[in-house]
Amino acid sequence: MVSLAQLMVVLDATIVNIALPSAQRDLGMTDGDRHWVITAYALAFGGLLLVGGRVSGALGHRRAFSWGLAGFALASALGGAAGDAGTLFGARAAQGVFAALLAPAALSLLILTFTDGRERARAFGVFAGVGAGGAALGVVAGGLLTEYADWRWCLYINVPLAVLALAGVPLVARDRPSGDLRGLDVPGVLLSTGGLVALVYGFTQAEPYGWGDPKVLTLLGGGVLLLALFVLVEARSARALLPLRILAHRARGTAFLAVGLMFVAMFGFFLFVSYYTQTILGYSPVTAGLTLLVNAVSSTVGAMLIAGRLRRAVPAHLLIAGSLLSAAAGMLILTRLDVDSTHVFWAYLTPSMVLTGIGLGTLLAVATDTATIGLDHTEAGVASAAYNTVQQVGAAFGTALLNSVATSVTTSYLEEHAGEGGRRVLDAGTVHGYTVALWLAFGVLLAGAAGVVLAGRDDTVPRPGPVDHGAD
Repeated sequence: MVSLAQLMVVLDATIVNIALPSAQRDLGMTDGDRHWVITAYALAFGGLLLVGGRVSGALGHRRAFSWGLAGFALASALGGAAGDAGTLFGARAAQGVFAALLAPAALSLLILTFTDGRERARAFGVFAGVGAGGAALGVVAGGLLTEYADWRWCLYINVPLAVLALAGVPLVARDRPSGDLRGLDVPGVLLSTGGLVALVYGFTQAEPYGWGDPKVLTLLGGGVLLLALFVLVEARSARALLPLRILAHRARGTAFLAVGLMFVAMFGFFLFVSYYTQTILGYSPVTAGLTLLVNAVSSTVGAMLIAGRLRRAVPAHLLIAGSLLSAAAGMLILTRLDVDSTHVFWAYLTPSMVLTGIGLGTLLAVATDTATIGLDHTEAGVASAAYNTVQQVGAAFGTALLNSVATSVTTSYLEEHAGEGGRRVLDAGTVHGYTVALWLAFGVLLAGAAGVVLAGRDDTVPRPGPVDHGAD
């Protein structure tokens, strides 16, 4: 049930991407406006996650989970039935709002339900496997639904999934609300929401307009400033929206950092594989999506089998570092591609997707456990929200950074070979741009692994104590 809700949230970040051209034709969207189908969801989700975690704790995580599921389903149905672009944009924003409540509530229920070490490792393995494979699965599902049904089913599909998840809610133990919202940290809410929205929106605008564009610089600079003020306010607040002690623990901080770096690299990876297979290899959208199933299956193996079996025997920081190195090795394989590469699927794509999938799945299982262990019901919501926020910001930053690097490198290559012309030069420049961006992703993961090893030499992870669920 909780994993199903997680699948909905992760799936919705990517499932609409492939359906976007069909939705644009049906609803008459302009090229300049179509990005709001993606951006509206990302801004609402990423910007409100910390608030959603606080609200989830105040309501009680089980109640917040139910409300989040119901709202997400209704917003999805509205988006599927949209007759114009504005309605679709609004529905996607509403999906993001309810996802910001649903995601921390789901993870909090998992934290509070599974406290035994062995059961916890198994539960987090399943949860992480669903989360790791969900992004790739979204591309697959989007292609299949768009080609064989209708783009609207990329949104309608959430309704039966939400109904199934809601049917399982009575099986979850009630938890005690942490209080009401009358003492809500309003300055923290305004600063965190404004800062995260500015950062995420700035990242989405960096690729089309460039990192030096005044609008982009204003958004990114303003976002950083607001978040810096947020930290100062939280350090002095008696009822902080995000108590800084949750992030200050070395093991938790390392887990948050590793997840952020992995999402920086992996979302660029998914984008490049999708583009490369369709524009260079000539795959259909469905075939390109099915190619990513190798990554989704490998992620599940990493989360449920590798992490599940090694978590109690190997220190968390070594598993996290190994996960980053596995993903880095997968990136390294794709840097060897050129326009004349042959046997691409078996020699390059398959081993790359296996290694990145295992790394992503193993990391999420171990990092989710490490980042949330030892938290009671009053802290679970905000910690879960912070964990999801790191993922969203990392994904937005990674997509913008790696895509802009690839685009600028390709442009430079084509300028250098302007006299040659032809499709082959265009393809060579495109592949060269992808490989340079993947070298950057490789460096990010390698540096992250080294940092995790250094930071985790004193790997003291707080142990879970008795959890007081209370009564709703």
